[in-house]
Amino acid sequence: MSAPLLAIEGLRIAYPGPGAESVEVVHGIDVTLHRGRRLALVGESGSGKSVTARAVLQLDLDARLEGSIRLDGEELVGAPSRRIRAVRGRRVGLVFQDPLAALNPVMTIGWQIMQPLLIRGVGKREARRRGTELLERLGVHNASERFDDYPHQFSGGMRQRVVIAIAVIAEPELLIADEPTTALDVRVQAQVLELLDELAEERSMSVLLITHDLGIVAGFADEVVVMRQGEVVEHADVDTLFASPRHPYTRGLLGAVPRIDADPSVRLLSVADVELAERSER
Repeated sequence: MSAPLLAIEGLRIAYPGPGAESVEVVHGIDVTLHRGRRLALVGESGSGKSVTARAVLQLDLDARLEGSIRLDGEELVGAPSRRIRAVRGRRVGLVFQDPLAALNPVMTIGWQIMQPLLIRGVGKREARRRGTELLERLGVHNASERFDDYPHQFSGGMRQRVVIAIAVIAEPELLIADEPTTALDVRVQAQVLELLDELAEERSMSVLLITHDLGIVAGFADEVVVMRQGEVVEHADVDTLFASPRHPYTRGLLGAVPRIDADPSVRLLSVADVELAERSER
């Protein structure tokens, strides 16, 4: 297989703590993602998924990074801020988990969609044309009229489409989708995932999906990395992971997924059950 598009090696992430101390939240993880592939980073809240994804674009200015993050061979850890700014949007797009918080409430959605193109020298008329076409492609009806509306005038699902448009309008090589279906109902979740699937296929775009929903992973990802407490505990292709998970924590995550055909009298697994299983296997 060719060299990975994204290679994370020995990554440690720490934040300022009380006094002069720092608190390490990610402990030397390795993650690789090849071109055209879809990798899901899964785990419970606080496992380090989102901070790892944000470290790729160095969005947390107070985070201290150690190790290596290479994008198509280019080292990002320690790179000048101008190089990181050049990567954001153009080579790596990011879909935030809360579209309302991600969008500027006092700017029109059209202005926000056009920004990645305007920053790169595309004319305003051409940027508007591309933005309108992309919104139509993403299922926003009357896109040319809605282009000058504000975020509060859109539903949650429509706002998520706007955030996706901002992330992909510059045609990045890698799309990071951080919990892109959070707080959306099941029907809208399916629509958003279908859009991401189509865009990735059409543009040969690699996708790093951050989620705790293994149901989403099963239908979208090629590979899965399972994180717990800042460490990678398992990395496998999606079929292998669901058919024969090796780590007790992975089995616990799978066991905690509600199933329509499950016996309602059987209790779902908890983290405590997982920890007990881990101790019994040692």
